Amino acid sequence: MKKLAVVFWTSSGNTELMADAIVDGAKEANAEVDKIQALQFNMSIASEYDSIAFGCPAMGDEILEEYEFEPMFRSVLPLLTTKRFSLFGSYGWGDGEWMRQWEEVCVENGAIPLQSGIIASYSPDESVLLELKQLGKNLVS
Repeated sequence: MKKLAVVFWTSSGNTELMADAIVDGAKEANAEVDKIQALQFNMSIASEYDSIAFGCPAMGDEILEEYEFEPMFRSVLPLLTTKRFSLFGSYGWGDGEWMRQWEEVCVENGAIPLQSGIIASYSPDESVLLELKQLGKNLVS
């Protein structure tokens, strides 16, 4: 059985709704899945999973949350060169630049996401939730 970690940081709850959709999809695919807040995740925990979905909303000037999420993500980034992983998150302004920059950081470090990051403007609508549910299945297939 494949094991998936859905690691997220949320302020308003939108990114957690997105995480829940990924969890639902992975469970439908009969995977073992854990939903973990960013502060609870680290390199040793990451090594226990076959795949990981990372979720963080755009903050401030379209950046990752810089006190909890980004330090955790930077610490596990070297391990992602050998893992299936994907990115997701929500934003309330801008055009999704934070996701493009996040993907670039991954690629520059030799870690290629399974697919382009999934983003939602504010709260995810039904089409985004369905896309995230499919992502949960894809990460464990």
